[in-house]
Amino acid sequence: MFQSGQTVRVNLAGIQAQGVTFHAAVTDAIGTIVRQTSADPPTFLVRLLFSFRGVNEVEVTADRIKAS
Repeated sequence: MFQSGQTVRVNLAGIQAQGVTFHAAVTDAIGTIVRQTSADPPTFLVRLLFSFRGVNEVEVTADRIKAS
């Protein structure tokens, strides 16, 4: 599926992470896969290229990730 170090685009719309809620417009954030955190459902830790209000890593399911 996705590998550590792989550049991806992440749909963050509606996700809350570390007290920050991402609005509908954040559908194509660029980041890098850090590691897989769960197998069922497949979930990955992604380091974002840009920080959003201090949040630079998010954990998201594979259905929100596209290979870049």
